[in-house]
Amino acid sequence: MNVPNRLTLARIIMIPVFLVLLYLSFPGHTLIALLVFLIAAGTDFADGYLARKRNQITDFGKFMDPLADKLLTTAALLWFVEQRQMPAWVLLIVIAREFAVTALRLVAVDKGRVIAAGLSGKVKTAATILCIIVMLTGITWLHPVLNTILVAIVLLTTVWSGVVYFYKNRDLLHFSM
Repeated sequence: MNVPNRLTLARIIMIPVFLVLLYLSFPGHTLIALLVFLIAAGTDFADGYLARKRNQITDFGKFMDPLADKLLTTAALLWFVEQRQMPAWVLLIVIAREFAVTALRLVAVDKGRVIAAGLSGKVKTAATILCIIVMLTGITWLHPVLNTILVAIVLLTTVWSGVVYFYKNRDLLHFSM
């Protein structure tokens, strides 16, 4: 297994560690969880960079990298819903977008095409990760307006990227009524 794929698997393994740290109660547990999240998010950028630099882009990576991103960000967003930092309906839209894009990718595969992560998806992922990092610092408890702005950024980039994926791949969808 190449290095980028190993980094993707490492990110997946870090997700339960991140969540356990959030749920434990000892001094600094949130800070350590933030550190684990930062490392996991860093593997996302590292595996993409290495895969392109070493020309080690694989179908496994095209599938597992976005899945690892979804699992990591969804885990954090679920935590924020539980902590009342994010409304559940925002998370529902995030998850619905992920299912819809995944379904689109399955349709593409059935038609002999692989839809790799596009710029809008990468912007959405980066924006979501940055918002999660700020929210994990705890500063948003002191500044609720900032929390609202961060949640809005997550929501808007999610919807925008979903629209872009479907628009760019609209030829795959044939609706008959």
